[in-house]
Amino acid sequence: MYTHSEIIKRFYDMADPGYCKFSSSLIPGSKPLIGVRIPYLRVFAKEIVQNDYKSFLNNVGHDFFEEYMLEGFVISYMKIDFSSKLEFVKKFVDKIDNWSVNDSFCNSLKEFKNNRSAGYEFLEQYFNSQKEYENRFANIMLMSYYLIPEYVDRVLKVFSEFSHEAYYAKMGVAWAVATAFAKFPDKTMEFMRNWKTDSLTYNMAIRKMCESYRVSKEDKIILKNMKR
Repeated sequence: MYTHSEIIKRFYDMADPGYCKFSSSLIPGSKPLIGVRIPYLRVFAKEIVQNDYKSFLNNVGHDFFEEYMLEGFVISYMKIDFSSKLEFVKKFVDKIDNWSVNDSFCNSLKEFKNNRSAGYEFLEQYFNSQKEYENRFANIMLMSYYLIPEYVDRVLKVFSEFSHEAYYAKMGVAWAVATAFAKFPDKTMEFMRNWKTDSLTYNMAIRKMCESYRVSKEDKIILKNMKR
């Protein structure tokens, strides 16, 4: 049994005040941070999964950033069938309120690699979402698990239809497109030449491409000249 007070005490036992101060400046809009480093939260999540994750999910609070992060890790590590896991994923996506929890959660959902068809069908509900973090969730998931030959054309089509006013949604798709370029430069170059998105998102993507060590110097020269 993991009570709310016990969980918070564990957080404070693991906290690093310096890390808390540093991270708080990078994650605007999140719940207050206690300052627990991500690797410690992952270890704690695995401990919970091995013991009593059901009681944890019934008692987890939402007062601190770390509670959200821990809940996401527990869901990702639970050993249950994929369709059941998607029910938990959907409920958790509704709670995401910052890029850090979103991206760490996406990075932990490794089971999508072995369930790509069902996973893609699940993600479709978020492709055109006007909620900032639902939209970012979809695009970071596509970047993480679907930039492979069998899916890249479908993924680029999703990116081509991106339209959102929120900064972290824009940054999410820009990062995803830049990753697509690193993996499929010819396809993504053609995509960039025809992408009708807003200039901020477009230029963000080019900036990410030019920062990548996986993009050639020659392509970076071309991309810099394509800025709007």
